Amino acid sequence: MSSSSSSDAGSSFWKNNSGRIPGRPTAASRMGGPAAAAGGVVRGGAIPGGASSSNSFQDYQESVSDAWDLGDDEFCIISGTVDPAARISKKVSHSAALNVIKTHRSGSSGDRAGRLTTEVSVHRGSVGGAASTVTGTMTVVESLDGLKIDRTVTEKALTQHQPKYEAINHVNENRYRQRFHAYPGRPQLLKLSSNVASKDVECESKYEKFTNILEAPLLNLIALKELSWSGIPRRMRAVTWRLLSGYLPTSLERRNTVLERKRADYKKLVQQYFHVDSRDEIQQDTYRQIHIDVPRMNPHVSLFQQKLVQEMFERILFIWAIRHPASGYVQGINDLVTPFFIVFLQESVGAEKDLEQCQLGDLSLEQRDIIESDSFWCLSKFLDCIQDNYIFAQLGIQEKVNQLKELIQRIDGTLHRHLQSHGVDYLQFSFRWMNNLLTRELPLYCTIRLWDTYLAESDGFAVFQLYVCAAFLLHWREQLLQEKDFQGLMLLLQNLPTHSWMDSHIGVLVAEAFRLKFTYADTPKHLEGKS
Repeated sequence: MSSSSSSDAGSSFWKNNSGRIPGRPTAASRMGGPAAAAGGVVRGGAIPGGASSSNSFQDYQESVSDAWDLGDDEFCIISGTVDPAARISKKVSHSAALNVIKTHRSGSSGDRAGRLTTEVSVHRGSVGGAASTVTGTMTVVESLDGLKIDRTVTEKALTQHQPKYEAINHVNENRYRQRFHAYPGRPQLLKLSSNVASKDVECESKYEKFTNILEAPLLNLIALKELSWSGIPRRMRAVTWRLLSGYLPTSLERRNTVLERKRADYKKLVQQYFHVDSRDEIQQDTYRQIHIDVPRMNPHVSLFQQKLVQEMFERILFIWAIRHPASGYVQGINDLVTPFFIVFLQESVGAEKDLEQCQLGDLSLEQRDIIESDSFWCLSKFLDCIQDNYIFAQLGIQEKVNQLKELIQRIDGTLHRHLQSHGVDYLQFSFRWMNNLLTRELPLYCTIRLWDTYLAESDGFAVFQLYVCAAFLLHWREQLLQEKDFQGLMLLLQNLPTHSWMDSHIGVLVAEAFRLKFTYADTPKHLEGKS
């Protein structure tokens, strides 16, 4: 009795609510698809003609084709809006959709025409039959037993498609570059012409703000730092970096005088210390190590294999080591010259120039001297607040690694225990992060964007760098927790997949680092190392 009443209630419910609702499959479609909807009688579960009942998506789509029929109103109203401007004409939306489809088809056709591919069409015949078709220089024969391919490529076809084969070779070369990057510990590939990655900070309004600040008779350094923290437009980056690093004075009328004097001072340093016939044993060992390290910086980038570029780096690093005897030259400092060199080189050749194809020999001697001297002085200013990272035993880095460990332990105990339980020591992966300031973990244009923020930090970036490393490690939390052994964790940590990162990723990274610093910097208890 109860079951009967339940059945009646269910029937009554569906009967009372069976009104036609836009977007709901019609009764005819539920009974048997288009055939039934057209008035066909379905008996025995089969449609007349021997075809099985159609349940395809096309039939379902036809049955709900009235999903947007909301009455006589010819406008679709965007959900949650009451603004009349948000009412979109159905006729306009339909024509726009047709235009998109047409554009997509024409674009696809153009793409197919430009590819070196052989179109193969296979006609499937009846049982026991076989069909064949020939397109271009490929003959395809299909039978029930399998697929047989007979390739006949003529010399004429090879001649016609020779430029396209060269394009394929270029693609293969790019794949080789990707495989090269796949080795653990390799620095990121150089990507200097990534216009997409730089669009975030190239807005015209920001450019105008920089112009107003930089052209003021007396520079407002605080305002410049606040504006630069979120990224500097490429056209303004060189002069802004000089000012933020303390290389240039805030007075507009004194800048040219200071530039001329500092560039002349660097020339004298080179003549006094580099171009000498005799060096003591320590200086000779320093030069020998620099001479070994410089060609290794970016062996896959032709720009850094140019002799003039390598000689420039050798002079910069050697003079810096001579002027900083407490630390001397340490492996890794060579990577820190690269962002300054790239920024000042970009200024000399133009903001739109592709630096990967740039020949330093095409620049005048004066231009090369400016790039070299400015890179040296900015590097010196930049490293002043982290010089303890490069003294004997690199005690500054060891302290920061311990602080990073304590910080992660407090922020994310799960991740910390996961690393510790698999024998991963923070020193094994974060030492390079601190030593090279993430230059080997990020693409170069991302490093440059990150250094916009570093240079804009009011109290120096030494403290902020710790929280950037913490945010960087936490960014890969999910991937790290999926690794279940030491080898997998170390391979991931030494080769993090940042090759497709853009300026927006760096913006998120520094924002998270700022949040962590704001939360924990004034609670130094978590930075106390455990004895």
